[in-house]
Amino acid sequence: MTNLQKYDNAFIEMFAVTEQDLNAGLVYQSIPAWDSVGHMSLMTAIEGAFDIMFEMDDILDFSSYEKGKEILVKYDVFV
Repeated sequence: MTNLQKYDNAFIEMFAVTEQDLNAGLVYQSIPAWDSVGHMSLMTAIEGAFDIMFEMDDILDFSSYEKGKEILVKYDVFV
């Protein structure tokens, strides 16, 4: 499984969205499941998928599907 597939699967499994939803500009609070609790669950899922630990600033800045890709580069995860 590629890093992009792992990343996408975290969103798909957490929020029951499709790949099309991801590429359509999915952002924080744009769907009911991506609320504050959903956000923390997503962070945990991504941390587990890539064996990393996000810094608090990165958790707060993780405001969209695309922004998350940018943040992961900081952790040497390229999606």
